[in-house]
Amino acid sequence: MAQMNMKEAIRDAMRVELKRDPNVILFGEDVGKVGGVFRATEGLQGEFGETRVFDTPLAESAIGGLAVGLGTQGFRPIAEIQFVGFIYEALDQMFVQAARMRYRSGGRYNAPIVFRTPFGGGVKAAELHTDSLEGLAIQTPGIKVVIPSNPYDAKGLLISAIRDNDPVFFMEHLNLYHAFRDEVPEDDYTVPIGKAKVVREGKDVTIITYGLMVHTSVKAADELEKNGISAEVIDLRTLMPLDIDTIVASIQKTNRAIVVQEAQKTSGAAAEVIAQINEKAILHLEAPVLRVAGPDTVYPFAQVEDAWLPSVARIVKSVNQVLQF
Repeated sequence: MAQMNMKEAIRDAMRVELKRDPNVILFGEDVGKVGGVFRATEGLQGEFGETRVFDTPLAESAIGGLAVGLGTQGFRPIAEIQFVGFIYEALDQMFVQAARMRYRSGGRYNAPIVFRTPFGGGVKAAELHTDSLEGLAIQTPGIKVVIPSNPYDAKGLLISAIRDNDPVFFMEHLNLYHAFRDEVPEDDYTVPIGKAKVVREGKDVTIITYGLMVHTSVKAADELEKNGISAEVIDLRTLMPLDIDTIVASIQKTNRAIVVQEAQKTSGAAAEVIAQINEKAILHLEAPVLRVAGPDTVYPFAQVEDAWLPSVARIVKSVNQVLQF
């Protein structure tokens, strides 16, 4: 075991797979000698050479197109999109070409591609650098969406994503890269895609969330406990496919739930979670499932960012609402 932050765990996952499989290739803007804007790929070009880890032009459409082409020829590309707001230039390659490759070719070709990108707020970054765009991806059949909340899961999920024969949109929260260190095995291991994790046991209410909001929700659960309220916190880890079974099992125990997401409220992951809860667990609910989310506005400038993001106080307020219903 080694102590790693999430950035180091992600780098270690790529190192494991570059060493294990010669068909793994890593590319993106400044990922080579510089090591990426957050240094997540630092040292990998020196270790594996410029044919395995290399820089691309500042053209996300080219990065996506290169990934699709390589994926059809037996390679396993890891394509870094430098910031989440830049994926718009690559949406056709990601959500049309890669996501439909297996279907449109009748199984002749796969798209074993990982599209990595940092996202998320709380770091006072520039415009288009912090949006949460996972809602776009979960509406696209054929692409998996993974969002780790800690170093251990980040490494194991990324290794699973690289080995997957379908494209994976792997989103890394900016505010978690250096937030804390965790015990992470230095060798090869995987965390399964499509399996949520109960990170805090509780009996009165279920808080369902992912990414940075896992940590905000745990803090809220600690505050609620001071008033005798026992909150269970579920880290989804994967938004597509969604582990609805773990969610339903928790609601059968607590009978109340809220869903927390950093993204804007409308048509996001939280809405899909609530829809599936209503389909599969509505008779176990004693109150409506509420959402805690960003407002339906453009992501704000840094001066008001903290007021825009979901907070411990807002989560506590929503929990009290479902308990008092």
